[in-house]
Amino acid sequence: MTDSVNKSMRVNPSRSLRAWLRDPSPQSPFQAHMQQLWIQWRRFCANHSALFGLLVLLIIAGAAVFAPWLATHDIYAQNLAFRLQPFSAEHWLGTDELGRDIYSRLLYGARITLYIAGLTALIITPIGLLVGTSAGYLGGWVDTVLMRLVDIFLAFPSLILALAFVAALGPGIENAIIAISLSAWPPIARLARAETLAIRKMDYIAAVRLQGASAWHIIVRHIIPMCLPSVIVRVTLNMAAIILTAAGLGFLGLGAQAPSPEWGAMLASGREFMLNNGWIAAIPGLAILFTSLAFNLLGDGLRDVMDIRHE
Repeated sequence: MTDSVNKSMRVNPSRSLRAWLRDPSPQSPFQAHMQQLWIQWRRFCANHSALFGLLVLLIIAGAAVFAPWLATHDIYAQNLAFRLQPFSAEHWLGTDELGRDIYSRLLYGARITLYIAGLTALIITPIGLLVGTSAGYLGGWVDTVLMRLVDIFLAFPSLILALAFVAALGPGIENAIIAISLSAWPPIARLARAETLAIRKMDYIAAVRLQGASAWHIIVRHIIPMCLPSVIVRVTLNMAAIILTAAGLGFLGLGAQAPSPEWGAMLASGREFMLNNGWIAAIPGLAILFTSLAFNLLGDGLRDVMDIRHE
């Protein structure tokens, strides 16, 4: 920013910053980038459902981070004298079949759920991007081989494929993450390939190619950054499916193992008491529902913000 802008901002920071963000003639690339982010944030704030989804996710993430301070009981401590207790001042969400505090276990379960979803997203995003952009830009036999591999994975429902992988690898959180990742990356690759097929025909790609840039340089430096916004939106929308798959594996005993407070495992242990003590299964089920719904709402908002075709 110029010296005049700095002086005016010292006089009235909020008004000067707003004028700087709305300046129709940006003075630097940094200012132009900040103006674009400001416009995207305002468009995101106009979507109230997306804001609600973001708020719910922030609450869940805060509960996961501060679980040691928010929890009221030891999540592994069993007290059969207080088993199947309803809501009370001592146990806010009641107790399970072993007398463990459901509220405390729910907080720590948020850590496991977000850990599985976040790590899976970090794995499938680069794999899907590299496979899709390579197939779309290189074409020929590379495209044929990679897309036939994607077709093989897409031929099976994601949950069934994840069950097959985790059954082969063995139960556990790490193996569940690997299994979910192996079944979740093909749609990302399909999307990245479709974006690449349109991008590679653009004039600036031809100009870079004429300057002698290698195919790998073009893919990494020019095509992947252009595909990244659409992929981020798709991954955000897929987070709900990832959470449901992780909960399904935990429900079947193939994900997190007892006595881990994973939501799917908590739901499985409470299904035997649904008729007389329905809160044991309803509480983790509602947690899965609201988390999945929040990711879907956030993904819809990000699509409106990051996809220029919605402008």
